[in-house]
Amino acid sequence: MQDAIDKAQPGAVIKLQNGIYQGNLLITKPLSIVGQGEQVEIRGDAHGSVVTIQSSQVVLKNLIITNSGSNMQQIDAGVTIHKAVFVEISNCRLRDVLYGIDMDMVENSLIKNNDITVTKNTIPLRGNGLKLYFSHYNTIEHNKIHETRDVTLNYSHHNFFENNIFVNNRFATHLELSNSNHFKANVYRYNSVSMMFMGAKDTLVEDNEIFSATGAAGIGVMIGHVSNFIFKDNSVRYNAKGLYIQGAEKSRGMKRTIEANEIAYNAEALHFHASIKDNTIRHNSIHGNIDDVIKDVGGGFDASNVVEFNYWDRYDGFDRNNDGVGDTPYKVYQHADMLWQENHKVKFFYAAPVMALLDFLLKLAPFVEPTLVMEDKKPTFQSFSLSRQLHQSQ
Repeated sequence: MQDAIDKAQPGAVIKLQNGIYQGNLLITKPLSIVGQGEQVEIRGDAHGSVVTIQSSQVVLKNLIITNSGSNMQQIDAGVTIHKAVFVEISNCRLRDVLYGIDMDMVENSLIKNNDITVTKNTIPLRGNGLKLYFSHYNTIEHNKIHETRDVTLNYSHHNFFENNIFVNNRFATHLELSNSNHFKANVYRYNSVSMMFMGAKDTLVEDNEIFSATGAAGIGVMIGHVSNFIFKDNSVRYNAKGLYIQGAEKSRGMKRTIEANEIAYNAEALHFHASIKDNTIRHNSIHGNIDDVIKDVGGGFDASNVVEFNYWDRYDGFDRNNDGVGDTPYKVYQHADMLWQENHKVKFFYAAPVMALLDFLLKLAPFVEPTLVMEDKKPTFQSFSLSRQLHQSQ
């Protein structure tokens, strides 16, 4: 196989019939390798990466790629792409590899319709399904990435993720120091942390399904050290923590916009670490959660927040003028007497009837003055998710 690649003219198309082809391929010229059947396998020798691409305008299509090496330091992968543009990896199946696809200084490339999983080591010894490093303006769409460690973006800007499925990973999407990335209509299921944003600017997250985060963390979306972060039209359900928001760093102006989302059936809908500030939270439907808002340490509710027009199923006010907006604000307080927020062992009884009764009694006659955690000055009476369902059915 390597001999055929070396002899091919730049721009050639190598068509492969069903069979097993020796891997550890090095591609240093523009060309395409296209499988003609459903069982075209490129199998490595368990050392290094199965396919290494060091040229622009390379296409791998309709291939099964297996049996990479297991060296974590060298980042042995199914496909390694280094310093290239206009690369396409499509309709491929990657399995029994340490890393899936490693993109190092790759731009304007397409990763599409692939099924990516890795060797089933313990989580710390697994590689990432997809790794972007200094890689910009790439499109990642219609892939299934499952049973891997993480999907990471480091120093990678202007990438577009759409219609991907992430299942049973550790950090299904982890951005660090990466700006202007867009995530649209992706599906997250059974990941330890579905999405994590650290040091990200100008990020748009829209129309995603973020369900059932598992494990010790159980976090749907973790947001920390971000600016101009827009999170809209997403559905966040069945997580231990729906949105976990780091609010300790100093900043000016609004940093996070959380708008028109459904945040439902989580243990905690919004969990703030440290102070609650610099958030715009509007037109969300927040219902069916055990706790609507939790704050673990730090200051209280800051005047820099804009919280309005959200639906809260716990709101018990009235709408006397029938304008759809509550006559009084919806206020969430934190009571120092809530033992289950301080003692994790008590959380075994979380949401049990006896704890609900204690919660009611503490609100009725608290032993200490409660702290205002969040105030929605204009709560609405119609669930956003219900109105969207009615609109879609019409």
